[in-house]
Order: sequence, then C-alpha cells, then structure tokens
Amino acid sequence: MDKYRVTLTAEERAELEQMVSCGKAAARKLTHARILLLADDSGGEGCPDEQIVDALRTSLRTVSRIRRQLVTEGLDSALRRQQQPPRPDKIKIKGDVERRLIELACSDPPVGRCHWTLQLLADELVVLGLVDRIGIETVRLALKKTISSRGSSSPGASHRMRTPSMSGAWKT
Repeated sequence: MDKYRVTLTAEERAELEQMVSCGKAAARKLTHARILLLADDSGGEGCPDEQIVDALRTSLRTVSRIRRQLVTEGLDSALRRQQQPPRPDKIKIKGDVERRLIELACSDPPVGRCHWTLQLLADELVVLGLVDRIGIETVRLALKKTISSRGSSSPGASHRMRTPSMSGAWKT
C-alpha cells in the first residue's frame, strides 16, 4: 500500500486545531481533522497509522484514504464528506419486470408447491428471460415496495374490528 506523507502548513495546522478544540463540526469532519493532526510529519513527529487507528478507534483504510485525499486533492477534500456516485442500475426491478413479478406472486404457485417462495420467483424471472440474474433480496425488496394486499382494501395483516359501545345500554 502506498503511504502518503502528510505535511501541514502552520495555517492548516492552526485551522485543524481550532476546529478540534471547538468541537462544533460533524463527527466525521472532526475525526478526519484529528487523523490529519496525528499524521502530520511537518515537525518530524508523525504517528504511524496503527497508532492513529488505536487512538481514534477508526479503521486503517480510513486513515490511508484521508492521507491520500490530503496529498492528492487538498485539505478541503480530506475534511468534507465525499458524495456517492449516482447508481442508476441500483433498482433492478422496475416497470414491466415489476408488473410481471407481482402477477407471478399473485398467481397460483407451481405444481407441487403450496406458495411462491422468493427463490422460486427469482428463478421464474430468469426462466422467463426478464432478467439475466437476480437475487432473492432484490425480489423481496420489490415485493415489499408494493402495498397491495389480496382481498383487502387496506394493507396489513388484519382488519380493524369495531369496538363495542361502552354506553351501558342492554341489547334486547
């Protein structure tokens, strides 16, 4: 693993020390500032990564990532939270595939089975050629997203029962 040397200027060090002493920032930002302060080699007393991990109870990967970000992208990039890249193919079941999955789940199960399982539904989607491959967790999440419940106008396992009147009147 490449090791990046953290060398902070006096202004950067003062800014980080001020941020840590105030404690008025996000916990992640404060942890990153503490990592950079401990890793600073400008005075020749930079701590090794293992010692930083023990002191701050963080991971070795986090320490190396913060070092790399400081050296390659600058102080602001090392302190702020990185945005996650968009994941357009995160939702694998949508549109016609979702409609077909719901139709399958509501239809009669295959011969020899009393109900559809998630694995059976996933296998059936592959056999029908709707998807190349799919996991049962993806099928579960797609079915959970639907709020339809067969035989009921409202979702849920049980129907609401009317509570008897507490008026004290006798029924005759």
